[in-house]
Amino acid sequence: MAAKPKAVIIAGALAVVVAAVAAYALFTYLRGQETKLTEAVATQRIVVAAVEIPMGTTINMTQVKTADWPKANMPQGALPASDQVIGRTSIQTFLPGDAITETKLMPKEGPIGIMTYKIPEGHRAMTVAVDQVAGVAGFINPGDIVDVILIASPPGSTQSISKIVLQNVPILAIGQIVEQKEGKPVVVPTVTVDITPEDAEKLAIASTQGRLQLVLRRLGDKELAKTTGTTVTRVIGGVSGPPVKVASAAGKITKTTAAPVEQLTTIEIYRGDKKTTEKFKAQEIK
Repeated sequence: MAAKPKAVIIAGALAVVVAAVAAYALFTYLRGQETKLTEAVATQRIVVAAVEIPMGTTINMTQVKTADWPKANMPQGALPASDQVIGRTSIQTFLPGDAITETKLMPKEGPIGIMTYKIPEGHRAMTVAVDQVAGVAGFINPGDIVDVILIASPPGSTQSISKIVLQNVPILAIGQIVEQKEGKPVVVPTVTVDITPEDAEKLAIASTQGRLQLVLRRLGDKELAKTTGTTVTRVIGGVSGPPVKVASAAGKITKTTAAPVEQLTTIEIYRGDKKTTEKFKAQEIK
C-alpha cells in the first residue's frame, strides 16, 4: 500500500511537467503570432501623391502629402518627409496615393534633363522644324503618334512628289526656334520625335530635301500604310503623265506615256420640279 501513494506522486509530477511544457509551447506560439501581427500592421509615414503628377512636373507642396504605409510592403526608396520631394522633377507619372520614391525623381545634382528619361532604350530623340500647317495646325501634342510625309523634287524630276517616309512616330515634345527668312527673324515650330537610329538617319536626309508634313494618327492605330507616293500628275485627274522610263527585257530603255483619263461632262436636266443629272462623253455632246 505504501507504493501506491508514491506512484500517484510520480504521475502527478509528470502531469505537471507536461502541462508546463505545453503551456510554454502555447505561450511561445502566441507570442510569435502576436509579433507577426504587429509587424503586419506596423506602419511608417511616407510621402505620397495627393493628386495626379504628370511626368516632367516640378513637384510643389499642394501635390503631395504624408500617409501611413505598411512597413511590410514599404516601396524601395520611399521618402519620409515632404521637403525631400518639393522642388524635385518627376520622371514618371504619379497617380493619387502612389508612393513618391527616389528612383522616380530626377537626381538632385547633375545637368540631366527630363527628355533623357523619356527616350526608350535603344531609341533617339530628334528635333525637326515644321510649320503651323505641317504641325496639324497646332493640334499635335506630346504623346501623339504621327506619320511623316516628305514633299520634295527628286533629282532630274520636273515635279514634286509626296511620300510617307516614317510611320508610327511618337511625339516627345513641341517647341519653337527662330530662323532667318528673307532677312527677317521668323518663329518656326519644332517637334521632337522618338525614333530608332536608322529612322533618325532617314529623317535627317528628308529634312534637308524638302518640306515635312506631319499626319496625326488615330489613337491605337499601328497599321503600316503601304503607299507608293504620288505626284502632281496623279493628283490632278485627266492630265496625261510625263514619259515614264521602262526597262525592256533586252535591257534597253524605252519610253511610254501614261494613258489619258477619259473626260465626262455632267449635265443637269429639269423635268417639271424634278432634277436629274446625266454624264456624257465629250464626243457625245453636239
